[in-house]
Amino acid sequence: MQNIVVVGSGVMGRGIAYVSAVGGFSVSLVDVNEKALASAKNELDSIFAKGLERGKLSIEQEQQGKANLSYVSDLSKACSAADLIIEAVPEKAEIKKQVFETMEEHAPEHCLFATNTSTMSPTEIASYGKRADRTIAMHFFNPVHKMPLVEIVRGLETSDETAETIKNVAVKMGKETVVINEFPGFVTSRISCLVGNEAFYMLQEGLGTPEDIDKAIKLGLNYPMGPFELVDLVGLDARLNNLRYLHEKLGEKYRPAPLLEQYVRAGRLGRKVGKGVYDYSKKEELVKK
Repeated sequence: MQNIVVVGSGVMGRGIAYVSAVGGFSVSLVDVNEKALASAKNELDSIFAKGLERGKLSIEQEQQGKANLSYVSDLSKACSAADLIIEAVPEKAEIKKQVFETMEEHAPEHCLFATNTSTMSPTEIASYGKRADRTIAMHFFNPVHKMPLVEIVRGLETSDETAETIKNVAVKMGKETVVINEFPGFVTSRISCLVGNEAFYMLQEGLGTPEDIDKAIKLGLNYPMGPFELVDLVGLDARLNNLRYLHEKLGEKYRPAPLLEQYVRAGRLGRKVGKGVYDYSKKEELVKK
């Protein structure tokens, strides 16, 4: 396998493109939005520079990794020479369906399809194309270049060969892997959504401040990030979409907290807009609003 196409240049897509390029693959990062591509390139150049500065990359690795990356706005053209396409678009079925239909139309027969979904069914997503045996979920974690795990999720018809190939790809990207069978939310998202949602219930009940709830979880349970720090990083809108899906599939324990829904309606979506649970607009340190 040589050529990887990553569809979607958002936070997750650009991170996946980075670890793929550093892993030695030829990578096309695709987005129809030229401004988004330019933003992704600027951030990736910064990540490469920091990796070099901190000794995570050699000069040769930095130069080769950047040379392995190209930025493309035409998905159809990018798919035509792909060995693996990793879809990293928003967690909405209609968007994924449109992307997979284009992938199916233009990708070569041998090409494998992967979705970076954190909760949605890889079996359902595979139905948007015509190669269910060669479709699988690769659930990366944010920030992709720092988080060591890829959760590999087999759909109903995913072949053993596909699962093994994708595991080897992830290892070449420098990742640890778990291979599991499909069930809504997989392993990590089910737990993360429960913890994060409960934190919002605590906040709306006046149990404590965001800082104190985060501190309690980090120091008391040895989490690397508090639930509010994490939701600001991944996006409150993304978390709400995940909870709505899990609520539909798994029942009442995943009903989104009203305060989370209120924050999303107010446009407080997290770091990407400068304000979520915390306010990032004035300085880098967390500021309680």
